[in-house]
Amino acid sequence: MKRIFGLLHNLFHSFIEFLFPSSCPVCGAPVSTHGELCADCWTTFSWISNPKCIKCGYPFPANIDLGDRPLCPVCAAGDCVLDFIRAACVYDEVSRSVMLPFKHSGKIKYVRFMSRAMIWALRDMKDIPDIVMPVPLAWRRLCHRGYNQATLLAKPIAAAIGVKIDIDSVRRIYRPDMGHKNAVQRAENIKGVFKVVRPDKIRGRKILLVDDVMTTGATFAELKKVLMKAGASAVYGVVFCRVVRAI
Repeated sequence: MKRIFGLLHNLFHSFIEFLFPSSCPVCGAPVSTHGELCADCWTTFSWISNPKCIKCGYPFPANIDLGDRPLCPVCAAGDCVLDFIRAACVYDEVSRSVMLPFKHSGKIKYVRFMSRAMIWALRDMKDIPDIVMPVPLAWRRLCHRGYNQATLLAKPIAAAIGVKIDIDSVRRIYRPDMGHKNAVQRAENIKGVFKVVRPDKIRGRKILLVDDVMTTGATFAELKKVLMKAGASAVYGVVFCRVVRAI
């Protein structure tokens, strides 16, 4: 029976591929795998590779030799907002052109290549987390948008790592959007918005937070604070893109 079901499943997907050939979600060019970028679009993104900070993943210029375990000034001073952070690419005009529609306009067709890029960004993570947790969205914003973009990204990441996803242990109260606030205003605006409602699921766990973009790190910092207070043993983070400023 399983074999028959498998054959029918493959035939169905082959039929769908025949009717709707795979195309690049950004430009529409033909691709071999549904949801993946074409080669031309792939090269337009500022993907983060080595050399980068071993803790927060901050990218360094390619022509600088910083040794095997480089640290950015922030992490060297012990001020990293999480225990480990990785980002797939730099936040720029190209990444913004997919991240914002994905986040605000229902362009969930981007989720496959975004999540796969994030999984690749985690390839040097030595300590496997116990839980993958998308950054929570306030109910008011969730009802308005219809989905939490962080949850869409977190599901394939959790599956790739082989751990459970947790979407109900932390709740978030509504605050106005932080899009145009500076670092100080963001830190103040995010204070007190998260509440752990299931500390039994947090205590003693290593947690990987998932979000679409990291701007100042204020959201991660606040979420880590409440998770550690609830007994988490470590808090990591991964995003699709991050703002890179001179440090």
